[in-house]
Amino acid sequence: MNITTTMRTAIKALLTNRSRSLLTMLGVVIGVAAVIVTVAIGVGARASISAQIDALGSNLIVVLPGSLNQGGVRTGSGAASTLTPADGMAIAGLPHVAAVTPTVTVRAQVVANGQNWQTSIVGVAPTYPYIRSWALASGTFFTDADVASAAKVCVLGQTVIANLFANGTNPIGQSVLIRNVPFVVIGTLAAKGQSGVGQDQDDTIVIPYTSALERLTGQTTLSSMSVSADQADNVATVQTETTALLEARHHIPTGMPDDFSIRNLQDIASAAASTATIMQLLLAGVAAVSLVVGGIGIMNIMLVSVTERTREIGLRVAVGARRAAILWQFLIEAIVLSTVGGLIGVAFGAGGALGVSLGAHWPVSIPFTAVALSVAFSAFVGVFFGYYPAAKASKLDPIVALRFE
Repeated sequence: MNITTTMRTAIKALLTNRSRSLLTMLGVVIGVAAVIVTVAIGVGARASISAQIDALGSNLIVVLPGSLNQGGVRTGSGAASTLTPADGMAIAGLPHVAAVTPTVTVRAQVVANGQNWQTSIVGVAPTYPYIRSWALASGTFFTDADVASAAKVCVLGQTVIANLFANGTNPIGQSVLIRNVPFVVIGTLAAKGQSGVGQDQDDTIVIPYTSALERLTGQTTLSSMSVSADQADNVATVQTETTALLEARHHIPTGMPDDFSIRNLQDIASAAASTATIMQLLLAGVAAVSLVVGGIGIMNIMLVSVTERTREIGLRVAVGARRAAILWQFLIEAIVLSTVGGLIGVAFGAGGALGVSLGAHWPVSIPFTAVALSVAFSAFVGVFFGYYPAAKASKLDPIVALRFE
């Protein structure tokens, strides 16, 4: 018997016992479907985390004030008011720095359109929309000329608009009182939603940082600075060069603690992605156990099949069938069961992933490599667990087999 005839005989034997074949495949179907669903959820989770990190800004590095030691009392992070706009100008001149914005943040009660609302006032540079990847919904953003003149102009977030202009009045051109200083609305920010820690990012009013310093706080130091690297691969380099530059500008001796701190959001992204990967591998491992259990089921059923077909095997060997043909027939049956089960499992897994996406509004993604590896692994399960029953069938003594009842 050639391989084609052997394969045809194996498939015919499987079709003769359809119910048993389907039940045998069930374990593989469940295992592969579980693998596909868990991988899809894991990949989707990583993509969602990356999107949330990217939404915080474009290759973002945040420079914050550090702590002070006054008479042995350590004031804690953020107490060292040493960051200045000049520091930001110096950082902007570093290689691989795409943009820098000084940031001044205050909390204030604002009044407009006969309404009032307490919100965050953020003083920034015109580079802010680029650094934060934040588009405008309407109007324009302020310019370098507005910063130079400390202009009384502002851009509103959507939450502020909803609370101050709920009657549908167009906020563009309207005046907003911030600590009794009138600011003219020149633009509105697109809705950005909550941050990863649950903060409403749309509850903000953005003004020139010079206006915040001169008209609201009366200070000369910044709350923080946001630095954008030109490429994601250069974030670490920019962070190192920024640290060295600020240490030199602030005359910090070698070995002494810095009066500032630098946070790299890529570290957060890496940690979050690593956690998602670990969970994905854990879930995939549990799903792989299902595949192994399915393989054991195939072996058990094939052993039962060998017992049931002992006389058939003996008759075929007696009329000239080679042992290799018997081995290949039963091995092909096991491979077909596991491979077809794997393909059905992929279909069910894709449907399950889609159901999770629609039902739980969770992002999912099914990589082709996961599909290919799942089917390949299911075929391997068929070879591994199907070989022993096939070998047992091929080694049957034809005389004993013909006498078997």
